[in-house]
Amino acid sequence: MRCLYNEKAHDLGVTCCDISSNPVSVLSDIENGFKYFQMASCGQDNQIKLWLILFADFLGVELKYKCTLNGHSAPVLACAFSYDGQMLVSGSVDKCVIIYETSTGNTLRTLSQHTRYVTTCAFAPHSHLLATGSMDKTVHIWQLDLKQPSAGNIVETESKVAVEDWSEDDVSAWLCAQDLADFVGLFKMNNIDGKELLNLTKEGLANELKIESLGLRSKILQKIEELRMTMISVSVPVPDEFLCPITRELMKDPVIAADGYSYEREAMEHWISNKRRSSPMTNLPLHSLMLTPNRTLKMAITRWLETQQKC
Repeated sequence: MRCLYNEKAHDLGVTCCDISSNPVSVLSDIENGFKYFQMASCGQDNQIKLWLILFADFLGVELKYKCTLNGHSAPVLACAFSYDGQMLVSGSVDKCVIIYETSTGNTLRTLSQHTRYVTTCAFAPHSHLLATGSMDKTVHIWQLDLKQPSAGNIVETESKVAVEDWSEDDVSAWLCAQDLADFVGLFKMNNIDGKELLNLTKEGLANELKIESLGLRSKILQKIEELRMTMISVSVPVPDEFLCPITRELMKDPVIAADGYSYEREAMEHWISNKRRSSPMTNLPLHSLMLTPNRTLKMAITRWLETQQKC
């Protein structure tokens, strides 16, 4: 095996790339009969870049830059072409999945049901089925209907409205996005709007809404807490030292790695489990894979959260 081409593609690390299985024609080269394969690369610079690869006996391998696709607000971890090369899907640390039209670079859909960063995505061959996987431990299977707005777009639009101002229908849309659709009728029956949602407690779920299952009550409260965290991060800039360098999310269980930097434990363990032995921050080798709890930082984050919630 030999390397045919070497090209610097991104300003920061490249996290994934994919090559379309179907070649395309380029207008300027139609008369020469050249066929190009599309390649997509994504990286820690929040960008996706499209390239054209030409294989020709007398030219060797030629790589042409086509365009940059924007839309993600955090490092992009995965990308994949549809079976016909007409669409490209990407997943990111910003928890979103974006589907692009490759010919124009336009965004076709933004899906935001995952609650943690999206690590993988793939189209089914000869079908508009899409699978996405996330650090929230879920896999989602999507049936693409490009003529209808997706639930992801609806939820994303509603989330731009202050949660306190959500209507009962907005709460219902949020429940569906959190895989809690079974509770839509119950919440509507009790007139739960955005303000009521944020004020729900364990006792309220048990005594007023009559949800008997402790597991379900815990799941609902966890989703509400995540919603509160999102409100804080949107309304108040989170100090950079509280954000995990890998996920760019507020850390819950910070640990110190051998490079001296602090990371979210789950993110760093995932980094190491993928047989990465270099620092996410410096790219230098890690002399040890030991992770030490950063209790001082965890206490500082807890105090900051308490202050924001009081405000």
